[in-house]
Amino acid sequence: MDLTENLEALLAGGTDNAALRVALATRYLAAGEAQRALEHARAAVDRDADYSAAWRVLGKALSAADRDDEARQAYEQGVRVAERRGDQQAAKEMRVFLKRLARRG
Repeated sequence: MDLTENLEALLAGGTDNAALRVALATRYLAAGEAQRALEHARAAVDRDADYSAAWRVLGKALSAADRDDEARQAYEQGVRVAERRGDQQAAKEMRVFLKRLARRG
């Protein structure tokens, strides 16, 4: 079993939280499966809207799915969440992603 399969087994076994969903979304993004990543990223935000990593991975998944306007909105919300929680590194990363989106048009 690879890591993605292990994570899916945890989910199937009843473990379902934002961190697990972020891990799955990240794995699917790395595998080039934007739609599956997007499903898990949305679920991560649904489970914990104050988890800045969930917003970051949602923005990445939306961007990978060529949904740049929605990605921009996710990153903007993520920056707000990260700043409110004092997670300056996450806020900084998402601002960088916002700038990259702006350059893409």
